[in-house]
Amino acid sequence: MSASQGPTLRELAVQALSSVEHGYDLLAPKFDHTPYRTPQPVLEAVTRTLSGLGPFGRGLDLCCGTGAGIPVLGAVCRERVAGVDFSAGMLAVARDRTHEAVDWVRADVRALPFAPAAFDLVVSFGAFGHFLPGERPGLFAQVRSVLGPGGRFAFPVAAPPRPGSLGYWTLLGFDTAMRVRNAVWRPRFVMYYRDFGLADVTRELADTGFRVDLYALDELGRRPDGSPRCRLVVATAV
Repeated sequence: MSASQGPTLRELAVQALSSVEHGYDLLAPKFDHTPYRTPQPVLEAVTRTLSGLGPFGRGLDLCCGTGAGIPVLGAVCRERVAGVDFSAGMLAVARDRTHEAVDWVRADVRALPFAPAAFDLVVSFGAFGHFLPGERPGLFAQVRSVLGPGGRFAFPVAAPPRPGSLGYWTLLGFDTAMRVRNAVWRPRFVMYYRDFGLADVTRELADTGFRVDLYALDELGRRPDGSPRCRLVVATAV
């Protein structure tokens, strides 16, 4: 995070003790200067892979935040694109910083306010830790409902850190801290990224009416055993 432009420790603490929605409203002006924004190499790798599968018609960025994923849609969609998020603060920043023609919609993505088959491509970046495992099937069903036949739902998933590695202990520590915080403080702030396992998510997508394909994002490197550091999940509505 940028020391000069990113949030202070005090601001992060206030955010963490808020609800998810209000916390992101508070963080929005400095969000793009935090590690939570999707890195540009990830956005570029996803764009390259989707370009090989498109072009697409209408596109939606699910949990769009400040709009980092909108240029991805702009590169692969021929028609108008939209972004949906429940944080008014994040959407306000997105409107100010995005020059493309975008329909910005404030809504809870667990109840998408769009007509059936309204989109041909839905993307999402880094948002699924904010949903409990039991909420994911309903969320995936919502996405399925707004996709036309053959429409795609795409999102990157990083390989989990190796057990015992620094990344493993860092993620475990963060997860544990969030669970302790939610046990003693209200409102809850749901952010449990260790619960987002690729095998479970693939099964849940299939159960919701998707065919799932995985694409290695080779630009982002491979691990010592040769497996990709990041994959793009592409779920096709069947």
